[in-house]
Amino acid sequence: MSDQDDDLPPVPPVQGAQPEMFTVNENQGPLAALSGSPPPAPKWFVEAVAQKPESHFVEVDGARIHYQRWGDRARPGLLLVHGNAAHAHWWDFIAPMLARDYNVAAIDLSGMGDSEWRDSYSMERFAREEIAVCEDAGMFVPTEPPVIIGHSFGGFVTILTGALYGERLAGTVLLDSPVNPPDRRGGPPDRAIKPHHVYPTLAAALARFRLMPPQTAENLYLVDWVARYSLKEVDGGFTWKFDPAIWRHFSIGDTAARLRETKCRIAVFRGEHSILLPPEIGEYMFNLLGRSAPVVEIPQAQHHIMLDQPLALVAALRALLFDWNHSVATRRV
Repeated sequence: MSDQDDDLPPVPPVQGAQPEMFTVNENQGPLAALSGSPPPAPKWFVEAVAQKPESHFVEVDGARIHYQRWGDRARPGLLLVHGNAAHAHWWDFIAPMLARDYNVAAIDLSGMGDSEWRDSYSMERFAREEIAVCEDAGMFVPTEPPVIIGHSFGGFVTILTGALYGERLAGTVLLDSPVNPPDRRGGPPDRAIKPHHVYPTLAAALARFRLMPPQTAENLYLVDWVARYSLKEVDGGFTWKFDPAIWRHFSIGDTAARLRETKCRIAVFRGEHSILLPPEIGEYMFNLLGRSAPVVEIPQAQHHIMLDQPLALVAALRALLFDWNHSVATRRV
């Protein structure tokens, strides 16, 4: 999830998330001190983002859905799904390292990134968007079905996709998407839906970009990258790409039931220091999955795993996917 000033729409109900998790008191984000200048970046990042993806659109229920694609279409498919108010470019420095072995795509869910806005949104529609991108990217052509990897809110969508369409998938991976017990139910803050601010300069807009839930950010070059792609130029300056009305009359549904109904392999990743998916919630999800699906902890990561520990995340995903390619599932699906 990402927080862009007080323009952030109400976060969809996340079982166990408390409203104070989504409260930001400071007026400036981690990029404010940079005054609009990109921070220095390591060689691995520069080489990764130099591998430019293809850009495609596919129509789903009347809206044009944008996605990016890397790698050989003949290889097994991986679909990467972003979090709340985010976009496909959160994967720009992850996808190229996975594309060596996979046909990788990163989606912009409707109302976010470069996809079209809708009059109304639903989890079922987001799930159809995931499957449509897999189809358009050629992921159902190879013998091996695709895997969908979703972060945060994108993980909740992917839980539903696994429940509805899991027979067509090799597996799903949830990155810090908490499914909490009933006694920890929570909800979004009560925020009015209002138009985005327009900032006079790019630097002014970048200074207001913050991560949600709030956390420290050591890899500012990664935060700067995703922040720049969160913005669009309009009359009078710059504003955020996501639709501020997405979560009006929106229900995330019973994620626990959907998790149990997953019809393919599934794995859960959590950040070691995540405030949304602490160890006890990982244990709860492990039990929901019959104690036969991996719950993988990424050391020194918070909620935004790909920003905190991108290389550790890639290594863990490679290990998981390699194992899935060379083992027999033990969990009943």
